[in-house]
Amino acid sequence: MRPSCLRFALGLLLVLAAGCATLPERSRHTIEYARQDVAETPLARIAADATPADQPTLSGFRLLPGGESAFNARIALARRATRSLDVQYYLVADDETGRGFLRELRDAAQRGVRVRLLVDDLHAGRADRLLKGLAAYPNVQVRLFNPLPVRGESTVMRLLFSLHEFKRVNHRMHNKLFVADNTFAIVGGRNVADEYFMNSPEGNFLDMDVLAIGPVVRELSAVFDSYWNSRRAYAIEELLAGLPAQGARDHFDAAVQAASGRLGEHQRDMAGNSSLLRQLDRGTLTLVHAPARVLADSPDKAAAGQAAPAGTVAQQTLTLLASARDEVRIVSPYFIPGARGLEIVRALGSSEPNTRMTLLTNSLGSTDEPLAYAAYASYRRDLLKAGVRIHELSPTLSRDSTGLSYLQPAVGRLHTKMLTVDRRWLFIGSMNLDPRSANVNTETGIVIDSPELARQVNRVLAHGIASGAYRLRLGSDADRIEWVETDWQGNERTHATEPHDRAWRRLRIWLLRPFVSEDLL
Repeated sequence: MRPSCLRFALGLLLVLAAGCATLPERSRHTIEYARQDVAETPLARIAADATPADQPTLSGFRLLPGGESAFNARIALARRATRSLDVQYYLVADDETGRGFLRELRDAAQRGVRVRLLVDDLHAGRADRLLKGLAAYPNVQVRLFNPLPVRGESTVMRLLFSLHEFKRVNHRMHNKLFVADNTFAIVGGRNVADEYFMNSPEGNFLDMDVLAIGPVVRELSAVFDSYWNSRRAYAIEELLAGLPAQGARDHFDAAVQAASGRLGEHQRDMAGNSSLLRQLDRGTLTLVHAPARVLADSPDKAAAGQAAPAGTVAQQTLTLLASARDEVRIVSPYFIPGARGLEIVRALGSSEPNTRMTLLTNSLGSTDEPLAYAAYASYRRDLLKAGVRIHELSPTLSRDSTGLSYLQPAVGRLHTKMLTVDRRWLFIGSMNLDPRSANVNTETGIVIDSPELARQVNRVLAHGIASGAYRLRLGSDADRIEWVETDWQGNERTHATEPHDRAWRRLRIWLLRPFVSEDLL
């Protein structure tokens, strides 16, 4: 038997054998909640000083568009926390960024801070030993959400070995949340890995987070608690046996010792304010204060075989979109509107007065999900005919763009999830505008009523569109799509065929599309 055939046969046998793999019985966990004894902490005092005395019910916000400043904000808050760190992510990678981040959690725990880390299990196999080592420290608990029945570093193999539980493991916790002392929170689109913080030499994501203080933080803490106490959250010790605590800690210490703890950044942010690090050191923050509400899916949305419950993040966001009277601007890396979304777009485009809609999404060359892109492309002509102004991020134009200079070094992909409505309402969070976020994954976001923040976001969007993206339009026959490229000097070039298209990529999409339902994308 040829080696390739032997590997295939052995793999098939392993998959069949894995049909018996099941999760261990989950032990009864102590129900825990966010710390409330935080009023006298250093972070609480900074937050109190930054809150207008006559507007205590408003929350304060600061956008974090740059990867460097977004990473530094998390590190700075972790180092200043004295009571608790509640951390929830879809992905925490075993790379330089992930190891540096986890080291800060360990250091906080050694100062007596209670650390609760909740990670979705899909990609956690690659960081099992690292997470187990962190959990071996006093004051630290690590839980994995909706775990697969088998461990291992290969996500593909773990999925293959879990096909007998596909309905369950298909539902993932996509939330991203960082809360320090139940006083400061960071919410948005970033996972914890090199490519989300401009630290990958191969390619990086354009992304956006928002720093928050005020009443909205307590709402976010309540969301975290609901996931932490969910029956779908397993303590990592229940899933990983072996390796005594001391050995786990020794492995962790060796792994994180040389990781970067970057804390250098630009002196001014995109709004012209001095850097967040400088302001935290001085104890005076420049924030935009506004009413806000948290949108969060229930952890039970991840229940296998159940339809998404009412009031999901996606449903509430579509309601916000449908309320537009003047203008909608959307940034989404994966945009698959479906029949309902397309209906809303057409209604907005035909309304009186006409509601202008602008979309920035990935191009074929910048997307990391070709199947999701192919599904989006099937709606593209209808969107243009409905009056949507579509822009697709170019991996080369964005790299060379001076308009995106605050996000240097070179980047190639869009990962931001945000939208503005009528230059007043801003949504920012973890949710993509696609069926998976709507019906399968759990998501978190914030809706902020702030013309100032909407203006800041739209300024970022305008810079990116101006010289980092293709503008799409219908050709003279009103059916064929053209891509208009504008370089940094303002010169235009029109592409009659899709830029960065490759025959092998098209072939792969063509082969896989019949087997992957749009509902899974």
